[in-house]
Amino acid sequence: MTTATQPDHTVLGLETSCDETAASVVRRHADGRVEVLSSVIASQVAEHAPFGGVVPEIAARAHVESIDSIAARAMAEAGLGYGDLTGVAATAGPGLVGGVMVGLSFGKAVALARGLPLVAVNHLEGHAVSARLGADLPYPFLLLLVSGGHCQLLDVAGVGACRRLGSTIDDAAGEAFDKIAKTLGLPYPGGPALEKLAEGGDTARFPLPRMLLGRKDCDFSFSGLKTAAARIAEGLTSEVDRRDLAAAVQAAIASQLAEKSDRALQIYAREHQGRDLRFVVAGGVAANRLVRARLTETAAARGFSFHAPPLAYCTDNAAMIALAGAERLALGLTDPLDAPARPRWPLDAAAAAASPTHVPGRKGAKA
Repeated sequence: MTTATQPDHTVLGLETSCDETAASVVRRHADGRVEVLSSVIASQVAEHAPFGGVVPEIAARAHVESIDSIAARAMAEAGLGYGDLTGVAATAGPGLVGGVMVGLSFGKAVALARGLPLVAVNHLEGHAVSARLGADLPYPFLLLLVSGGHCQLLDVAGVGACRRLGSTIDDAAGEAFDKIAKTLGLPYPGGPALEKLAEGGDTARFPLPRMLLGRKDCDFSFSGLKTAAARIAEGLTSEVDRRDLAAAVQAAIASQLAEKSDRALQIYAREHQGRDLRFVVAGGVAANRLVRARLTETAAARGFSFHAPPLAYCTDNAAMIALAGAERLALGLTDPLDAPARPRWPLDAAAAAASPTHVPGRKGAKA
């Protein structure tokens, strides 16, 4: 805990929710400044590539094999020993629960052995604070969290205070990128490969559906786009055809993200009159250049400043988990050693209960 003689929080963060085993040491100074002392990420792309997607059992086993060495590297690169830490933060969900259990169990072991406080971090909250890793970004702000497993708009008042304005009702944007890329015969991970293929393509050649246009809410839908693109891809024979379809898909996803974000920006501005307006985009899809450009333009048109994490912190990483843990420690928030691993864990529990986007037994976004 923060004391007069030790005002800073130095936290080891652990992230194992999907197919990256990651550890990081982050220092949050008493004045709110953030310093990333180390960030180590071991990707499992090679292990999952033959299957065209993440295999949960393979991911969990890979986490078990590497978590101790990855954590040791993060501590060594930070130049610290475990006695220099003020806390341990580990992703406790949402995600592939087998993998989540690995990182959370390791974090509990470190906390128990060293007598350190444990923070069980919501992976989504990690993404929510990730833009603060590269800039002095105060609360509150409007957040678009857009990745392979998540797509939602949130009013972020602070740590533990997020209100959902909209969410995907089926697939996440990153999931659509990856699955359409697979139908085009592109390697895993599909999102970056599709972006590269789309360069120079004709975005208007293939008409694709625009979903939920008649609804005046901030929800997203990408399943119709995914299905339409897959059907078109089946009949393509030339590289020009594939490039044009990739360009059309990328433009369609960017357009829907911009249109729904624009609606949320208007709502947020009405509710925060007289305050600085900030729009944050986080998650793996935030690294897509066209998506980022469209969202930057949309924010500027509504009088919002635009913020996004450094590219290294857009995809899953442990620095964002360590920061989320440090910010909770600064508020005196810790978790017991029996904190559970959660496959689903919405940031806005009230909204999720009142208007669930997914029901038991139905596949889809992680939260």
